[in-house]
Amino acid sequence: MAEQSFDLIVLGGGPGGYVAAIRAAQLGMKTAVVEREHLGGICLNWGCIPTKALLRSSEINHLLHSLDSYGFAADNIRFDLSKVVKRSRAVANQLSNGVKHLLRKNKVTVFDGHGKLAGKGKLAVSRNGSAVADLSAPHIILATGARARVLPGLEPDGKLVWTYKEAMVPPSMPKRLIVIGSGAIGSEFASFYLNMGAEVTLIEVLDRILPVEDAEISAFVAKSFAKQGMKILTGAKVQGLRKGADEVTAIVEANGKVQEIQADRVISAVGIVGNVEDIGLEGTGVKVDRAHVVIDEWCRTGEPGVYAIGDLVGPPWLAHKASHEGVICVEKIAGLNDVHPLDTSNIPGCTYCRPQVASVGLTEEAAKQAGYQVKVGRFPFIGNGKAIALGEPEGMVKTVFDAKTGELLGAHMVGAEVTEMIQGYTIAKTMETTEAELIHTVFPHPTISEAMHEAVLDAYGRVIHI
Repeated sequence: MAEQSFDLIVLGGGPGGYVAAIRAAQLGMKTAVVEREHLGGICLNWGCIPTKALLRSSEINHLLHSLDSYGFAADNIRFDLSKVVKRSRAVANQLSNGVKHLLRKNKVTVFDGHGKLAGKGKLAVSRNGSAVADLSAPHIILATGARARVLPGLEPDGKLVWTYKEAMVPPSMPKRLIVIGSGAIGSEFASFYLNMGAEVTLIEVLDRILPVEDAEISAFVAKSFAKQGMKILTGAKVQGLRKGADEVTAIVEANGKVQEIQADRVISAVGIVGNVEDIGLEGTGVKVDRAHVVIDEWCRTGEPGVYAIGDLVGPPWLAHKASHEGVICVEKIAGLNDVHPLDTSNIPGCTYCRPQVASVGLTEEAAKQAGYQVKVGRFPFIGNGKAIALGEPEGMVKTVFDAKTGELLGAHMVGAEVTEMIQGYTIAKTMETTEAELIHTVFPHPTISEAMHEAVLDAYGRVIHI
């Protein structure tokens, strides 16, 4: 088989890999992508995008059952779960095909198969055990992503115990559901199924749900979930699962007591591990730490000419972080002068449960632990005219500033559409804005974004509407 040569090869076509490939092509590199499953990766096909389509359906279901408060009435409200799932899959398929088009448009060669490092500057591609291609390039980017972490005793079986994948294509709506893990994935699925009518129990081993968020925001979401009817157990460990014919019992230890919780299905959402296996890392200088590849600030591994980006490397494990890493990596390879290392403190995080959660930068606690004297501002949605008009008065914005310099250290939001608003604070942080610029910025009225302005004003004793 004749060896095919490229300037750059990307192993993995997810949001890190395909973006890196397109940027490389824009910079004049002859580029190849090797993808064994779906272009767009987990994010477009089984993660970020299809879950948002599902959550949109659950939001509509919630609104339909709240029609009276808006002056409407409807009888016999119901949904067809198969159509809900079908729409979600169609959205994912549309975007995956869009990635295929973008790669073709940018003249990126795509190889359908499993890629594996095969010596210095070489990558072997196979499919179903048969060789597909032998590739070579001076630069190879590993973007193989990650998969769901499996804990002993909580192994998914595809029927009673689900990962995110099965949870996105349920054949029927479970009446009772247990979700183990309350990070973004667990909280989103818990919210989806709750708003579609299931009885949901959310179990978290740490002392609060959404543990990476600001403690105040976590408490707000927990209170909202409980008000909606969700049962929440924190500081709780699932000792094991006992399976029946069509139900499962979780043995849970919490507060020194052991209890049994019956459910129709269980979703395990206890983190991810990098896809480091069977990609030819053996005998290379690539170092793996806790199932993730170690890189420097330019995404270089310990093996010359081999780079790694996205969920395969360190946190935060977010699609937009993977894409940005891909661009940084390629631009550094190309020798561009205005490339900057990734500052993870400027990466926003979003959770699309109801109410939504969004944040960037340090929590109040983390800022204090880092030695900052802080000024903290808060503004509730109940003081915002647009939120009240929308029927969405449940929410708040919290800002954390360095008391000495006025630097915006962090921003934390909960409520309707905050995942769309957080970018305002992200831009402010990236531009190293202080409270002075934010205070002098004119926010449009009436918008929920006015709460962002008021939270800044509150930190400096100038809040108007509370």
